[in-house]
Amino acid sequence: MIKDSINISYIFIKIAEIHQRNGDYYGSKEIVTEALPYTKEDVYAAGANNFLGIADKELALYDDAILYYKKAAKQYKDPLLRHNPIQNIAVVYIHQKKYDNAIRILDSLLQSLSTKEIKEKAQPGDKSILQDNLGYAYFKNGWEDKGFHLMNEGLQIRLDTKDIYGSIESYLHLADYYSKKNVQKSDENALLAYKTATKLNSVDERLEALQILISNDNSPNTNKYIQHYFTLNDSIIKVRNNFKNKSAKIKYDAKKEKDENEKLRLEKAENLLSLQRAKYMRIVFVIVFIFLVILIAILIRYYKNKNKAIEFKSSYDTETRIAKKIHDELANDVFQVIAFAESQPLAKENTKENLLQKLDDIYGRVRGISRENNSIDTGANFTKSIKEMLSAYNTAERNIMATNIENVNWEVMDEVKKVTISRILQELMVNMKKHSQASLVVIKFESDQKTIVINYTDNGKGCEKSTIAKNGLQNMVNRAQAVKGSIDIDTEPNRGFKAKIVIPE
Repeated sequence: MIKDSINISYIFIKIAEIHQRNGDYYGSKEIVTEALPYTKEDVYAAGANNFLGIADKELALYDDAILYYKKAAKQYKDPLLRHNPIQNIAVVYIHQKKYDNAIRILDSLLQSLSTKEIKEKAQPGDKSILQDNLGYAYFKNGWEDKGFHLMNEGLQIRLDTKDIYGSIESYLHLADYYSKKNVQKSDENALLAYKTATKLNSVDERLEALQILISNDNSPNTNKYIQHYFTLNDSIIKVRNNFKNKSAKIKYDAKKEKDENEKLRLEKAENLLSLQRAKYMRIVFVIVFIFLVILIAILIRYYKNKNKAIEFKSSYDTETRIAKKIHDELANDVFQVIAFAESQPLAKENTKENLLQKLDDIYGRVRGISRENNSIDTGANFTKSIKEMLSAYNTAERNIMATNIENVNWEVMDEVKKVTISRILQELMVNMKKHSQASLVVIKFESDQKTIVINYTDNGKGCEKSTIAKNGLQNMVNRAQAVKGSIDIDTEPNRGFKAKIVIPE
């Protein structure tokens, strides 16, 4: 029995590793969760929790990632193996900008490599990765010389030991270090990272290197880098989506076969049909109820705005838009679905599939309206919510690229200004989607001690400045002015659309 549990644990963890290598972190978490009941005491328990930590880190669920890493560290018996999850905790702290915590952990791990217990087992790569991450944490915490020295030593060890993959991370860290000091050297290190990652077919590192080159904007090849970025990003999205679809189909086919083998006899079909009909009707009413709750929440949010005049105008516009969407897109469809469910013989497979498709379409529209008008998380997940909102407008024909958003110190900005920035970006996206027919949108974030500057550019068809109010962009200008900010718009027909948003911190 114990051997069976270990075999099951091994299989689940290997499947989860395949999902992670293909960028399917939610799928990986699901698989590892299935493995947990079989890994309570065996050798794979620590590995399972470490995988969960990696998945949550990649999904920016940093607090959850730290909890899983701590569990893994307790479960590892070998002190050198324990380094891995503890070091991962330090990396999460760097993402959270808790540099003092990261430095304390990494320095302790680096010192422990000299102990008798670990020294005999340790490899050069164990030291180089700790030095590189410790140096990067020192650099981000303001100890630039010390950080540079450690990062340089880490890179040299990696080059001496031919740790080609590890050198990519060193080059990326040095590119970040030089980005504010010597843009030429920053470009050189970013290009080294890009070329090495290309040789090893390491897509995520290639994208990160291209982002640095694009952000530096110090080369005549910047437009080429942008095109490479989008081409590569589109390619990996397609590959990862194909993997998810294939994985989902395998699961679906297995479940379908199991369900068919367990099907009730024909004499129970009438009762099942009755239950199905009741379920479909409940889904319709639940969707409508959820939509009404979301609508009420949106209205309450608007009426709490400090600037009463702008709030009233914005709320009126939002209510009008939602009411029109409800009338044009949902009301008739809901009525038709109810009439369809009452009048059609649901025992037929085609009829049931048709009804489910109609319900799914309505549900998708409700989610779309909700996404455009929901409340904004201004806490620790603010950056993540901005990225998710922008990525929602990515399509096969349109690429949205946001750079430097992580470098803005959002923690010092008050909630009203965060909401203002989010709404302005959302209105730009909506306007772009409706009017510009753009295939490329670039949004660059910059900040200093006093202001945050957001430069928006698209290659759409543009418009006459006199039509800005008609396109709904005047509301965006009003929002910026309400927090003592400004928006400069530069657009002409067939020459794209540019906007510079300046918001004081």
